[in-house]
Amino acid sequence: MDVCGADSDGREFKSAREMWSEEIGEDDPAKKRDWYRKGVSYWEGIEASVDGVLGGYGHVNECDVKGSESFLGEILFNRPPGKRHLVSLDCGSGIGRVTKNLLLRYFNEVDLVEPVSHFLETARQSLAVEKELDSEMHRAVNFFCVSLQDFTPEVGRYDVIWVQWCIGQLADDDFVSFFRRAKVGLKPGGFFVVKENVARSGFVLDKEDKSITRSDSYFKQLFKQADLYLYKTKEQKGFPEELFPVRMYALAAEEPRGHRGKRKKHTNSPAVIRL
Repeated sequence: MDVCGADSDGREFKSAREMWSEEIGEDDPAKKRDWYRKGVSYWEGIEASVDGVLGGYGHVNECDVKGSESFLGEILFNRPPGKRHLVSLDCGSGIGRVTKNLLLRYFNEVDLVEPVSHFLETARQSLAVEKELDSEMHRAVNFFCVSLQDFTPEVGRYDVIWVQWCIGQLADDDFVSFFRRAKVGLKPGGFFVVKENVARSGFVLDKEDKSITRSDSYFKQLFKQADLYLYKTKEQKGFPEELFPVRMYALAAEEPRGHRGKRKKHTNSPAVIRL
């Protein structure tokens, strides 16, 4: 990846490849495993609370959920009408914050995947209470304690695979391979939603939690490598200025019919954005 960047200690890198070569080596499985082990270990030391999973910024939870709901609503509005049993996957689900506050309001079933066991157990307990208070029509079903680089979803199960504030833990090759594998989990017409911090240019490597914040152009290069089509994108508004900007991406696994060449635009059908 031909983008320059820096780490949290202020060291500059001429390219992402240079940084990844140092952090995970080239063809060095042991070094890469150590990268992921250290990342999970960092989060294992964090309190299983909203403030904990949001890095001390628990007060942005409401704003975050509202921004996500607006984005999701725009996408679901453009899907075919009719009664549907909607299913979602919450990737890097943490304590189930996004599932509880957003996904369960729109999807009949939500599965959660999270590598930090005490986060996932907190989610299981919290969502069990929600299940008792609500009906069986909207429920958390499966809880997978596994990292995204090792996870493959059930074929054809999901309308939406939601990936928020977790994909920065994955090295570029695992980022691409995850999305290529995860495509099988989408129903026809399903899509990914990626919501992530975005660097203003290049990338920023966090040495403490072993994560990388990529720029918008960096993300788009990786989406292209994963053969994904950018369906819609939007910036999150209302966050504190000291935080990284946050952007949402809706990604389709297949190019919609009629996209190639000139075509008549339909009022209720958003155009795919060329990467």
